[in-house]
Amino acid sequence: MSTIKIRSKRLADYTLVRTLIAHPMETGKRKDDDTGELIPAHFIQTVSFKHNDQLMSQCQMGPGIAKNPFFSYHIKSAQAGDIISISWQDNLGYSDTAEHIIR
Repeated sequence: MSTIKIRSKRLADYTLVRTLIAHPMETGKRKDDDTGELIPAHFIQTVSFKHNDQLMSQCQMGPGIAKNPFFSYHIKSAQAGDIISISWQDNLGYSDTAEHIIR
């Protein structure tokens, strides 16, 4: 099961794309309530947004981003049937990719 949810809505002048990524986004500074030890850092470092296999944007992120990050963006040239692809990679080497067809 993917950690990425993608939704799109075609409007008059553009297509709105909304993305939610399920990720803990630990800073490495928070303590475990039971043990009192620091929880190791675990955060997304890179998120890439593609439209029909063309890179539209790439974000470099750090530990200061909230849990389950949400992204929203507009695409002016999107048509029905176009493919949106979102991928991420975190500091522990985990990654995920999801595709969405615009309707």
